[in-house]
Amino acid sequence: MTAALKKPLAKEAMYEIIRAPLITEKMTILSERNQFGFRVSIGATKPQIAAAVESLFNVKVLAVNTILQKGKTKRFRGRPGVRSDIKKAIVTLAPGQTIDFTTGL
Repeated sequence: MTAALKKPLAKEAMYEIIRAPLITEKMTILSERNQFGFRVSIGATKPQIAAAVESLFNVKVLAVNTILQKGKTKRFRGRPGVRSDIKKAIVTLAPGQTIDFTTGL
C-alpha cells in the first residue's frame, strides 16, 4: 500500500494501539540509543504502531520491533490461572529526536 492510499488514524485509534510506555531499567538504557518501549494492542501492526507514535509524539520513526510475551501460568488462591498475553513495541527514532514521558499528552 502506498503512502497516498493510507487513511490517517483517529486519535482514539492511536490511543487504542499505544496502551502505555514501558518505563523500566532496560528501557532507560535503550533510550540513550533513541529507542523507546511501549505496551501495544495485541492486533497492532508495525506500520500502525509507527504511525501512532509519529502522530502522538511528533517524531520520526525509523524502525519498529515487536515482542509478543505469552502469559504465564500462575496459581491464584490455590487454583491455576493464566495471565494475559502482552505485546511490546520497541520504537527506534531518528537521530536527535526524543520522547519525554514525564509530560502528559
